[in-house]
Amino acid sequence: MSAPVPSPPTSAAIPQEFSHVPAIPPPVKVELLVLPEHECTYLPAREARFRAVQAGRIDPELYHDFMDAGFRRSGRMLYQPICRRCRRCVQIRVPVATFAMSKSQRRVWRRNQDLLVTVGRAVPSQEKFLLYRRYLLHRHDGKQDDSPAAFESFLYDSPTRTIEFEYRLRTGKLIAAGICDIARRSLSSVYFFFDPAESRRSPGIFGVLQEIDFARQQAIPYVYLGYWVEGAQTMDYKAQFRPLQLLGGDGAWRDR
Repeated sequence: MSAPVPSPPTSAAIPQEFSHVPAIPPPVKVELLVLPEHECTYLPAREARFRAVQAGRIDPELYHDFMDAGFRRSGRMLYQPICRRCRRCVQIRVPVATFAMSKSQRRVWRRNQDLLVTVGRAVPSQEKFLLYRRYLLHRHDGKQDDSPAAFESFLYDSPTRTIEFEYRLRTGKLIAAGICDIARRSLSSVYFFFDPAESRRSPGIFGVLQEIDFARQQAIPYVYLGYWVEGAQTMDYKAQFRPLQLLGGDGAWRDR
């Protein structure tokens, strides 16, 4: 899952070690730009830097190729880490056919069977915005931009095919939502936010399990969970989904 990245980009040289770019069929051409350095959202006392391209509209299968080159999406921006002294952001995915729940994940699955889960087109609403703002205040100490404009541009202004999972109590109250990009070869988890008062449900874990189950039903072979940063506590949950594959710097996926 992703965090908003800063904008606008500025031109700069791209380090040679990040030369792996997906094949882009003609007549499509892109110019990759480098964003200014900023505070890392995953590791304290670190500076982060991305290269990026702004997408007006991109075919879902081409976006899948970008993910296989280590790119993620924030709004209409496709970006990839190119930090000067760190290579710890690793793109990860779950092979759907061989995934098996752990004992703790099965408990989370059973604990949330009272929820009503729906999947549909990603559409912003006041209800979702208020939930998102509560989540940011609790999880990020209000440091991120929680304006309605930022909410919509980050999550709902998508250049590709995007769907949304909604999680509601039987009363109809919305307690969580997950934004995903969908292609024939992948379901990509863009962002997940939930009511902090429902933390005992482990909604983040349940959300990933729902996405894997949905991908299995749709015969989608992989669920992409975004970047995993070993040692970052907020990322620990991602390593719990097994088997797991990590993208190497040579563009090859390997089992962890």
